[in-house]
Amino acid sequence: MAEKIDRNENENEYEEFCYICRRPESVAGKLIKIQPNMGICADCMQRTFDSMNIPGLGFGDMMRFPGDMNFPFTQPKVPETNMDNPKEGEDGDEKKKPSEIAGDQEQPNGLHNISGGFPNIQFLNLADLGMPGPQRIKKKKPKAKKVEPVLDIHSIPAPHKIKASLDEYVVGQEQAKKTMSVAVYNHYKRIMSKVEDDGVEIEKSNMLMVGPTGSGKTYLVRTLARLLDVPLAITDATSLTEAGYIGDDIESVVSKLLAAADNDVERAEHGIIFIDEIDKIAKKKNTNQRDVSGESVQQGMLKLLEGAEVEVPIGASSKNAMVPMTTVDTKNILFICGGAFPDLEDIVKERLNKTASIGFVSNLKDQYDEDENILSKVKTEDLRKFGMIPEFIGRLPVICALESLTEDMLVRILTEPKNAIIKQYQKLLALDEVQLKFDKDALYAIAKKAKEEKVGARALRSVLEEYMMDIMYEIPKDDNIGTVVITKDYIENHGTPLIQMRGVEVPKLEDSNS
Repeated sequence: MAEKIDRNENENEYEEFCYICRRPESVAGKLIKIQPNMGICADCMQRTFDSMNIPGLGFGDMMRFPGDMNFPFTQPKVPETNMDNPKEGEDGDEKKKPSEIAGDQEQPNGLHNISGGFPNIQFLNLADLGMPGPQRIKKKKPKAKKVEPVLDIHSIPAPHKIKASLDEYVVGQEQAKKTMSVAVYNHYKRIMSKVEDDGVEIEKSNMLMVGPTGSGKTYLVRTLARLLDVPLAITDATSLTEAGYIGDDIESVVSKLLAAADNDVERAEHGIIFIDEIDKIAKKKNTNQRDVSGESVQQGMLKLLEGAEVEVPIGASSKNAMVPMTTVDTKNILFICGGAFPDLEDIVKERLNKTASIGFVSNLKDQYDEDENILSKVKTEDLRKFGMIPEFIGRLPVICALESLTEDMLVRILTEPKNAIIKQYQKLLALDEVQLKFDKDALYAIAKKAKEEKVGARALRSVLEEYMMDIMYEIPKDDNIGTVVITKDYIENHGTPLIQMRGVEVPKLEDSNS
């Protein structure tokens, strides 16, 4: 009895899905059974009938199918026949078979022509193909409904509070955090404000983030969306192409935001879309071919950035006949574009060096060569020369430049944020009841090696993985190890980490990370 109850509980964890569009029954609605293990949703069934180009064909007036088609529709009424001689009735006249009355003529390969219902249309007998396996997927656990607070002017955190929350996760980039806090604060004030009698309407404050790789552009946006509890879609501009070519359509960025909002259109229309690698759609230079992934993509995104109603598929990333569509208004969606813009430094230096001349008071042409934060001096004309069209730049009024990371900033990134990399490794070893410590000189040695790789903060994890691999491998072998101290000599390949056994007092290291 207990086994039967458990089996029923397991069965309730699964639900069937449509054989065509693959949507579960909880999304697509009640399925129409075609075979015991195969069902089709009402939308796909209706689209199938529409594709036959038969006028007046629908669920309300469908033609009758023969019994061997296994369709759950009304069977055709067949005159009574003599069972001993099915071709003769009581009066001895020849009678037709039920399939002949219904206009069913069996064709080769198990095809049936229903001439009485559908002229010149052949139907496949699904029973001849064998029974398919169970078409079921596991049900998604319903998310706990959160009480959404009423959005008003008092519920939006002030810019200094947004920046203070960002400070807990992001090290440095003070100007960028301040710019983002003000832009987001003004954006949500714009959403709540209504056009009063004075006729003043606040425009969108889309943002363009410019900074070297690994400086924290994506991390800043992801942290900001988590703090504000709004839907966020992070997409890549490298896969975007002009409509009609292989790749993602421009509307796909909106469909990702709709999926992040659990297909809630109203919630998605107040979300944030972050388009990374925006510099990859710059206008190509010296090309004789059609620029399908450059200038044409910028032109296609103009209405999207400014605000337009876009039709996007629900539960899919591409448009097709089997996926329902919905309309999303991008007027209140905040667009944040980011990119590393390689070689933009040379364009900025060229503009700044135009004033250089010969003489004692002249500016030297190499005075900006050692400036790592040269991108902070970027202007609209530099971006236009890089390959961004003026109409596109004009729809991104807020330009935010991120600083290049120094060794001191890399050391702070290792230890200060709530989810710092050092804290992650300490938690991993704490599960083995081992304490992990880093000497301060070791932290600067790690930061120096990461700085040499010139990929920003991403290099910190690759450097740590290299030196922590042997430690993570050897620690579980010995249960007596209590503390591991990473030293500068170990990072510089001149020594080994200090290992203390359990029960031995660990000497306090000066300038060590605990």
